[in-house]
Amino acid sequence: MNLIIDANIAQAEQAFSHLGNTRLVDGRTLINKDVKDADILVVRSITNVNEELLKNSKIKFVGTATIGKDHIDLDYLKNQNIQFADAKGCNVDSVAEYVFIALFKIAFDKNIFLNEKTLGVVGVGSIGSRVFKLAQVLGLNVLKNDPPLERKGIGQNYVSLDEVLTADIITFHVPMSFEGIDKTFHLLNQDNLKRIKKGAIIINTSRGAVIDNAALLNESINKDFELVLDVWENEPSINTELLSNTKVATPHIAGYSFEGKVIGTKIIYDALCNFLNIRPTWRPDLRMIQNKEMKLAGGKTDEEKLYKLFSSIYNIEKDDTSLREILKYKPNEQAGYFDRLRKNYPVRREFSNFTVLLSEKDKHLEPILKGFRFKVNMI
Repeated sequence: MNLIIDANIAQAEQAFSHLGNTRLVDGRTLINKDVKDADILVVRSITNVNEELLKNSKIKFVGTATIGKDHIDLDYLKNQNIQFADAKGCNVDSVAEYVFIALFKIAFDKNIFLNEKTLGVVGVGSIGSRVFKLAQVLGLNVLKNDPPLERKGIGQNYVSLDEVLTADIITFHVPMSFEGIDKTFHLLNQDNLKRIKKGAIIINTSRGAVIDNAALLNESINKDFELVLDVWENEPSINTELLSNTKVATPHIAGYSFEGKVIGTKIIYDALCNFLNIRPTWRPDLRMIQNKEMKLAGGKTDEEKLYKLFSSIYNIEKDDTSLREILKYKPNEQAGYFDRLRKNYPVRREFSNFTVLLSEKDKHLEPILKGFRFKVNMI
């Protein structure tokens, strides 16, 4: 059996090599002739899997080690009787941690109190619902919008997109859809951007084209939006003028925690074993962490204390600085640099690996820390 696996999938060789002849490839450049003799294909979001790629191949199983599947032509796979699996839920905590690290950075920099703000969550699936719950733990007023879930009667107290756009902070967690009643392509566009208040914080960790990037740039200049953008239209060829107008800019890595990556690999590996009717034997190497105990640093506000703690585990400012280096490259070299940042992304661990040693004076932060999955020991 021949397997084609994106080389940037975590622990891919260890996971899949015992199943057959495994070839690791550059998912960005994959073309039809590369998969002609393959039986299994495992990709990431950078590979469009469609008739053009798979025509006349022997592929019987396609997996994507991502939660999104807008890069997959599901109708074609179904028509060709090709089994499909995605890694839904693998990076929920990674993305949620990213969102709040970015928010605490802005709160710290601007000296604002998050529990005085309203957060609007657009898309309340696995990630959006996690963000919603953490925002409640922090004491924010939260609005949520998700028409598909609302129609299905899943959850309650939904509001319209127009109402969500009145919030102080708006974060997007929707799948990419180009047509139909729930189309999310340019969900935020030239018309409804005008509804957003001056100085609002806008976060996008879903897909770049959920927001019309050109319209966002124009409106943000007029309204001084605080932009947190991890995803961009036309990746890896991003709008560098928009980049220059963001508060936090990163190269589509919000879900790139070590745990998120290896869980994604494990989900696809298990699905493939199930398809092949064999017992899964591979277990991810989760690597032990040294110095797992941490003390809460000093600060004038809770936001400052939490930002110092969070950023000591994941330094979002370093990722921001790295992406801004793209401006030093020639336009025809920028896409390659964007992809290299993702390919060579350093190991980043999630909060659940760490224990916070908490003093009595900061005991009121214990529910928040536990909400973010830290272990807490009082000292």
